[in-house]
Amino acid sequence: MTTPAPALPPVAADVVADAVEALSPRLRKKLDAAIEQYAALPIAAQGPGIRVACGEDAVVTLTPDASGAITQADQAHCSCLLAPCCLHRAALLSACPVGDAAAPPSPSPNTEPEATAGADASAAARDESPDSQPAVQLTTAQVAAAAGLWSAAAALLAAGIPAAGAVPQAELLRAAHTARLAGLHRAEAAALRVVSGLRAARARRAEHRLADLAAALRDLLLAAALLAAADPDPALIGIARRPYEPGGALRVHGVCREPIISATGYAGVVTHLIGDDGRWYSAADVKPGGPGRARAAAAAPVTIGTGTSGAATLDHERLARGGLLINGATVSADGRLGSGKDVRATPLSGLPWSAGPVAALLTRSIAQLAAERLAVARALGDEQDRTEAARELVACDVEILTAQGDHLLVRDLTSGTLIRLVPADAHVDLAHTTNLRQLASRPGMRVRLVGRLDPDRAATLRPLGVGPVPDTEATLRLPEDWLGHADLGYDRLQGAHLPPLAQCPEPEPVSAPIDPAADSPLWRYRHVVELAVAGGRRAVGEYARRADRTGDALAPLRAAGFHAGADLARRLAAEADRRDRDVFGRLADPDPDAYARAWLFASAHLAATERALILASWRPGD
Repeated sequence: MTTPAPALPPVAADVVADAVEALSPRLRKKLDAAIEQYAALPIAAQGPGIRVACGEDAVVTLTPDASGAITQADQAHCSCLLAPCCLHRAALLSACPVGDAAAPPSPSPNTEPEATAGADASAAARDESPDSQPAVQLTTAQVAAAAGLWSAAAALLAAGIPAAGAVPQAELLRAAHTARLAGLHRAEAAALRVVSGLRAARARRAEHRLADLAAALRDLLLAAALLAAADPDPALIGIARRPYEPGGALRVHGVCREPIISATGYAGVVTHLIGDDGRWYSAADVKPGGPGRARAAAAAPVTIGTGTSGAATLDHERLARGGLLINGATVSADGRLGSGKDVRATPLSGLPWSAGPVAALLTRSIAQLAAERLAVARALGDEQDRTEAARELVACDVEILTAQGDHLLVRDLTSGTLIRLVPADAHVDLAHTTNLRQLASRPGMRVRLVGRLDPDRAATLRPLGVGPVPDTEATLRLPEDWLGHADLGYDRLQGAHLPPLAQCPEPEPVSAPIDPAADSPLWRYRHVVELAVAGGRRAVGEYARRADRTGDALAPLRAAGFHAGADLARRLAAEADRRDRDVFGRLADPDPDAYARAWLFASAHLAATERALILASWRPGD
């Protein structure tokens, strides 16, 4: 097996912030250009770390700790005379992925995961249901940390992507680290997502989506504003790491593998399993790395119950098509299986999707299940609720219809609901996109899908696995050793796996649009909100002046009944174009707080409107 090429490791937020703050004002002006230059340099392995030659007398060495990340300043060295306050070291650290406090390395075989440093133990022990959690009294440090997050985020919003370089990013990373020390885990995670999104946008990486960056910024500003106002809702605090609790004896059955390639520099595999009672579980091997690690982890040994000789020989590929009988199991609240020294696991023969708990999932239509899960999303805790709604997998039998743009259109065989299938991960090194193209080549074919709801797109499913539908010839013909299903991220469907075209009945034409907002003028509202993120305050102000010259661009919104959205978008544009003057009549810097509040109101209202339309898209077909 080819050894994956070395990659830049994740770096903790405070390490990056310290390195940037140590630069002189002259070097800070050169930082963005240096990041772009040094990120393109070749990376050489050096012992447990990496080495990057940034110049004739400047070699930066990064030595990650056991977690695979740079968490201390002394793990980054430069050989130049200005080190450690040098441009080479700060630029290379800024080019590394942001260390994700919520994505720790996989636990070792003989230890249980412990709470992340700085975690609020009482918060980690709370019940998952927000309704059952008591109100919390925020400390002075927490309120101050939230205020710092708000100020840093508001400055980035006013600047926009082009001006949100390494220095303002470092200020947000410093605020995120302060929030972590204060135990504000949800706000910290939102801040790290914003920085990762900004870096992807500025580097024009393929994974960048402006809508995702806008959502992350909205979640950060909302959480920071409420926390700075000492809101007592415990959902705003979040938790650092969910603890593992005793799970007793479990029988779990493999369902599929999901490759992980994270924007924060982590990669690996998650194998999804289901218990006899229908509860979902997972076994993960995710560590710092890139696409090469995600591919290699597909067949890596499973670290559950490695104290027994039987389970020690089981890898993720066989676990996804097999099962485990676990004694002394430990399980986190989100279903991750632990690997403590007292866990004992015995491999089991696998069950096909046509039997057992996977088949039982099909007793309810996906339309009903999606409506229930997506209806729980609240304006408060938006990101958390979306994540929970999409975490557990769903199953359905569908008929392949046609490819449309970036998605594959299918019809649920139970409810008649039209569903869009999009790649779970469109990374070129994974098989998701290629496999969806293969499925699209057989209109009329019936397949069984296991995947994850996309709470941000109308009637959209991101499939992770596919298998044949029983009692029909117009379905997949998979190899026997695949045990009746293909993992779409790893296994590659071939023509021999598909039925002949003659055996696939011609599907009924699609008569109704799948997206209720497709023909609505809501895009005008979204344009203003996302323009504020992409171009900053100046771009929105120019939009307002241009709209005043050419007429009301938001009039179609009002005509369609979106009166509140039109008012909020107009208020945002007016605030962006507002100019303050000091006592001498000179133009002064506009207030970023008022602008950030206007944008937050508009963005939150837009998100709620789109969420209602997405929920409506999961209606059964006529």
